[in-house]
Amino acid sequence: MKSLEIETFLCRTDNFGVLIHCPESGLTATIDAPEYAPIVAMAEKRGWTITHIFTTHHHTDHVEANLALKKEYGCEIIGPINEAVAIPGLDRAVSDGDEFLFGQHRVKVIETPGHTAGHICYSFPDDKILFAADTLFALGCGRLFERTAADMWHSLQKLSVLPDETAIYFGHEYTLSNARFALTIDPDNPRLVQRAKEIESLRANGGFTIPTTMYLEKETNPFLRVSDPAIRRNLLMESKSNEEVFAEIRKRKDNF
Repeated sequence: MKSLEIETFLCRTDNFGVLIHCPESGLTATIDAPEYAPIVAMAEKRGWTITHIFTTHHHTDHVEANLALKKEYGCEIIGPINEAVAIPGLDRAVSDGDEFLFGQHRVKVIETPGHTAGHICYSFPDDKILFAADTLFALGCGRLFERTAADMWHSLQKLSVLPDETAIYFGHEYTLSNARFALTIDPDNPRLVQRAKEIESLRANGGFTIPTTMYLEKETNPFLRVSDPAIRRNLLMESKSNEEVFAEIRKRKDNF
């Protein structure tokens, strides 16, 4: 089986557009549809025809181009069953644990409520790729708009059991801000300090921080490291539950 071909590019202000292409079947999917023109431009540049939209959640900056792309290509729109009424043009609703094939590549749906009530991620377990959208970012996680901190913590735990080498594609280029915040929570983590320097340089030169890996996030992302003794000491929360520590970190990020 040939590897998926993946293109990442910016849409809107800081959304990532992501196209995935199965070279054997010719299928091409866009992960969400934040903006019509950049998605079409990249598809045309590569000579790909968009056959699917894999929708992760209902926010406008992830579904705005659904109907325009469907009109252009006749593509199938797949999305979360718990947000089905809010996904424009939805053809197929999927839920936690559902599996389907994208060409010869197995796709597994992981429900990750927190950012929204029905947010889902798309895992390609055989390819060790995760499309996490607004649940898990490089050095961050999504804001809690429709569910609780405990819900998001549980969702992140579902993702964190994926193999360390899993490549994670996320929804926004927030990594520089996330790195600066992470250093306020975990300042003595040498791997984080080094990564923050690398991100500063990368972004200063116009580079993207996508994708990350599960291993790197578990080493440096404070939202996945709430059990770390140093972080708990810094927060004066040594005896608190993981959910309470996570909630405090999320609250601090909201006000950062």
